[in-house]
Amino acid sequence: MHIIVSFVPENSFQLNPIRKLASQTAVYGLSSIVGRLLNYLLVPLHTRVFLPGEYGVVTEMYSYVAFLLVVLTYGFETAFFRYAGKEYESSRVYSTAQTSLFTSSVLFVGVCWLFSGEISSWIQYPDHPEYVVWFALILAFDAVTAIPFTKLRLENKPFVFAGIKLVNIGVNVLANLFFLLLCPYVTDNPGHFLYGVVLQIYTPAVGVGYVFIANLLASLVTLLLLLPGMLRSGFRNDLQLWKRMMRYGFPLLIGGLAGITNEMFSRVSMKYQLDPEIAMHELGVFGACYKVAVLMTIFIQTFRFAAEPFFFSHAREKDSTKLYAEVMTWFVVACSFIYLFVLLFMNIARELIGENYYEGLGVVPILLMANVFLGIFYNLSIWFKLKDKTVFGAWLSIFGAVLTIVLNYFLIPAYGYYGASWATFIVYFSMMLVSYYLGKKYYPVPYEIARIIFYPLGAALVALAYPYFLPMEGLLSWILKVLILAAFAGLVYQLEVRKKRLISP
Repeated sequence: MHIIVSFVPENSFQLNPIRKLASQTAVYGLSSIVGRLLNYLLVPLHTRVFLPGEYGVVTEMYSYVAFLLVVLTYGFETAFFRYAGKEYESSRVYSTAQTSLFTSSVLFVGVCWLFSGEISSWIQYPDHPEYVVWFALILAFDAVTAIPFTKLRLENKPFVFAGIKLVNIGVNVLANLFFLLLCPYVTDNPGHFLYGVVLQIYTPAVGVGYVFIANLLASLVTLLLLLPGMLRSGFRNDLQLWKRMMRYGFPLLIGGLAGITNEMFSRVSMKYQLDPEIAMHELGVFGACYKVAVLMTIFIQTFRFAAEPFFFSHAREKDSTKLYAEVMTWFVVACSFIYLFVLLFMNIARELIGENYYEGLGVVPILLMANVFLGIFYNLSIWFKLKDKTVFGAWLSIFGAVLTIVLNYFLIPAYGYYGASWATFIVYFSMMLVSYYLGKKYYPVPYEIARIIFYPLGAALVALAYPYFLPMEGLLSWILKVLILAAFAGLVYQLEVRKKRLISP
């Protein structure tokens, strides 16, 4: 009975912040989860409207976007967290960062506009210089709005953040449905009352280009929604502060580029490493099957939105490292549950992509676990951000990038997208291990290593063994899968909640 007296005050520091982090992750996750699910509804649309070779164009172009967005934000989101309210007023940091990103984005659009023909030829789309212009505008709009979104996170306004994100996603989804479903239907039915209007704005030859136009419209709407706040804050630049932010952010830029190389290099290189007759097909299949792992990606992304300001805000508190260890354990628990859930119900998940893409579903378990490693790495990375040693983050990502390039060079020609998947797995696992051992030296955190290994390993063994020992179809299969998930939840409760309460003094 002593638990009732001593448990609440003793652990209130640990539980309340974790609950707050969980609630903020849930709110940030609302926009990402609902948004990704809405965007996910586009996957069956895209994979049925476009053949794998055509969908490969979408996969490739968004790989370039991932690289360039890191360049155009050059670490200023994290730099904003670092300096806002510390040595400087947050409004001063905000206006300096906003002015910098706005200026560089305008210059970027100008260069892409002037050299669109040359750039489109270089990426082997000489007949589509408009792709370059569209994506230059998308990237500029997204870069300019990065700091306003970061400010909303710093000010703990997750509902405003989520609302604007949902508007962006809604516009994107509706525009896709309009261009890819409604317009083709109307043009095939001359008697439709929208026939004349659609003929003025729709050209079937644009094809996958309408995916990009929809994104451009969504990014423009987002900019317009955030613009009033940006104008109120003004565009003022503190040169000394800007230099400090650049010095802090530059290693993050290098690390970000290396990190994107880890994630996207296989998609870019696949086009050039494989036989041209199959390259875009393989790229399209790989890109579509990567989307099946969307739940893991959503969770990690939303956790990062909430966790970065959370970690910074608790850095100076007593026993903060114990709190970080507790967060890590619960993060791994959540990732393991998602891994188990997706693989157990793979027969449902696969229905969200076209049958032409089923051949690549074998990479999903590999990519899911690779993302678990990546999520753990993000948790571990707090040590070099809190200690102002972001150069270590850059070196870790560079290490991962070099390993990615080497592994893809050897594995993709031999094994196609399976080679790319295993390269991702090995790279994220290696980065996780190196970061852990460096963190032990510079910022020791008492992580519960046994549990961090046990949960994902157990989830993987159960999920991968299930098809060989238990039925895959029918009512019994559904019941068994639900029982497995319930058993996992019960085990977590026993180990992480009940047992820790019992051993509390």
